[in-house]
Amino acid sequence: MGLIREPLDVDFVVDPRPLTNEEKEAISNYIQAYKAKHSDKKKTVKKSKTRGKITA
Repeated sequence: MGLIREPLDVDFVVDPRPLTNEEKEAISNYIQAYKAKHSDKKKTVKKSKTRGKITA
């Protein structure tokens, strides 16, 4: 992955704005709903059956 180079006449400035209380609450509610919906699905790992060692 390469770097993004700025054109000579343009400055890229990223200045994050603080979230409002309503936005924080909406994000929090979404995360809680997502976790509640997806917590029921438990991740299981299937063991693969391996063949026994054949000796001659």
